[in-house]
Amino acid sequence: MTELASFEQIRAAIADDPENAAMRELGYAPLYTAGATARIAVIGQAPGRLAQASGVPWDDASGVRLRDWLGVTEQQFRDPALFALVPMDFYYPGRGTGGDLPPRRGFAARWHPPLFALMPDIRLKLLIGTYAQAYYLGRGRRGSLTETVRAYEDYLPEFLPIVHPSPLNFRWQAKNPWFEADVVPALRARVAAALA
Repeated sequence: MTELASFEQIRAAIADDPENAAMRELGYAPLYTAGATARIAVIGQAPGRLAQASGVPWDDASGVRLRDWLGVTEQQFRDPALFALVPMDFYYPGRGTGGDLPPRRGFAARWHPPLFALMPDIRLKLLIGTYAQAYYLGRGRRGSLTETVRAYEDYLPEFLPIVHPSPLNFRWQAKNPWFEADVVPALRARVAAALA
């Protein structure tokens, strides 16, 4: 991957990868944003159907809630000089029996390193959901997503694991009021510090 020296080259390489031929046939482009001066990386699962259709990451109700949790405006969130929006897979994976299919294995391992090599100013990586936490925390994560998110302070200052902001997670949030009470204020403070 050493020949991939720019964001444009990486995006073109992802789009041209034979493993993404089916995505090209559907008219999908790799969906992420990245900038050389980005301070915060938002690492989620994969684009949802609406985001893939619009070509805008987090372009749905989950994105609205996420920006609220982060305490930032949409303009800040969409600024690649501040935020890199880098999911575990840059394409909508399709629908499965229990929701969207998971991100493809090996995708992040192949494409995240060259992308992050071009973003030396990242101060905080937000790990949204099980897939991002499993990849970046490995054996350091707890036995469940809930336990990992509750222990968020153990992963600072580099990582901050959170639950997915999907409205479909309302039951989890109702059972875990400590998230909004404790984690969200800490998240906002860390985000503000990273952007300062």
